[in-house]
Amino acid sequence: MNSILLVCIGNICRSPVAEALLSQHFPDKTVCSAGLAALVGRPADSTAQDIANQHGLDLSAHRAQQITGAMCTGADLILVMESDQQRELATRYPLARGKIRCLGELPDGQRFDVADPYRKPRDAFEQAYAAIERGVDNWVQRIRQIG
Repeated sequence: MNSILLVCIGNICRSPVAEALLSQHFPDKTVCSAGLAALVGRPADSTAQDIANQHGLDLSAHRAQQITGAMCTGADLILVMESDQQRELATRYPLARGKIRCLGELPDGQRFDVADPYRKPRDAFEQAYAAIERGVDNWVQRIRQIG
């Protein structure tokens, strides 16, 4: 597994944070992010950047990009933030269906969505960061087992 794609809606709040966290664990892998309705060219949300900075992550170079079929084809694993996004991506790109999973999908069958903090108070961004971190920590272990 060499290529991992993180997906949210706008690609300015959740998926850039997840991309940065996962990249820390796998500097040798291709980790990128995109949005289902990306705010193309926009930097990461300033609150998301502030919280990421507090955790040692730098999102300053991030620019939002729209997901494409080529991205889905090239990715070995696609992690979305919400169950609805998993269904939407599978509908848009049916050939990628088997590699689209939720970041909040846990090995014991439980799952959680990472709520969208866009245009919400800082507390919503902090909750999203905590959920992303939990999901990334879980997937890091699973990816290491796969190889």
